[in-house]
Amino acid sequence: MQDILAHISVGLTGEAETIVTPEITVGGHVPDMPMVYGTPFMILLMEIASGRAIKAHLPEGFVSVGSHVDVRHLAPTPLGRRVVARARVIEKTRSSVLFEVQAYDGERLIGEGRHRRGVVDGRGFGDAA
Repeated sequence: MQDILAHISVGLTGEAETIVTPEITVGGHVPDMPMVYGTPFMILLMEIASGRAIKAHLPEGFVSVGSHVDVRHLAPTPLGRRVVARARVIEKTRSSVLFEVQAYDGERLIGEGRHRRGVVDGRGFGDAA
């Protein structure tokens, strides 16, 4: 059996960023809620950063997919602010990778936790592979 994670090593990192717009705030989806960066969107940004960390190191046709998230959203971020998510590989198994993830609003840590991604044959996923 092929070692699909042979080229993945602890310490690989990835990053993703966004600007907080109304569409990715709590108030943009729920009336009478504040216009601050929404937790689901922070988790998505962390997932994107994690995927970017390992994408170039996967065998052709294989993709990573999120399987578990354990994240704390620590502080609100208002409209117009830039948010950066960073992910670092901290462990790998036969078919999954565990990341330490963080999100920042400038220098301020606004989210942190762990995210696990499974690695699967993505050739049946259309354009995903």
